[in-house]
Amino acid sequence: MTVTEILPVDKRRSKVILDDDFTLVLYRGELKRYSIEVGNEIPGEVYQEIVKEILCKRARERVLFLLKSSDKTEQELRRKLKEGYYPQEAIDYAIDFLKEHRFINDQEYARRYVEFNSRRKSERQIQFELQRKGLDKEMIGDTLKEQPVDEAAIVREYIRKKRLFPEQMDAREKSKVMASLGRKGFSYEAVSRVLGEIFVDD
Repeated sequence: MTVTEILPVDKRRSKVILDDDFTLVLYRGELKRYSIEVGNEIPGEVYQEIVKEILCKRARERVLFLLKSSDKTEQELRRKLKEGYYPQEAIDYAIDFLKEHRFINDQEYARRYVEFNSRRKSERQIQFELQRKGLDKEMIGDTLKEQPVDEAAIVREYIRKKRLFPEQMDAREKSKVMASLGRKGFSYEAVSRVLGEIFVDD
């Protein structure tokens, strides 16, 4: 592996770009310790030492730090590490460490997420958000079967908070309400059912 470029990230760290499209982020002292300069070769055993002794441990500390602020899915953590230019070996090591010590569990994450959001978000919106976080469609579907979203109750609460008065609304205003709730992901069936309960046509 040949060092093709070294670019500063901040005052203390630099990106080391290698000829086989690998990029590492190291501190200045580490660059000196391993004689990393543009044009120099990094022997395979030296690269492995850098990964195992420095970057794996640093990746582990990074994900532990990220989990202090909020729960995250495996894919979110992998994405964060990739954005930090950690090599795949270090990413896998950090994620395996979290799983081994039960710091992450996507299924439990899905359950907590649905439980927290099932009284304010539509099922479709929850599905979309969990998929963006990297969760499997089947896992999301199973979780929603265990903890169904009562969309009708959320729609009723929405109407109450908006202080809508059925007797004062015409067909156009009713359509606007339906469109607004549809954009939030609520099913046509759920919205129609609730509006049918609330709105009485002239």
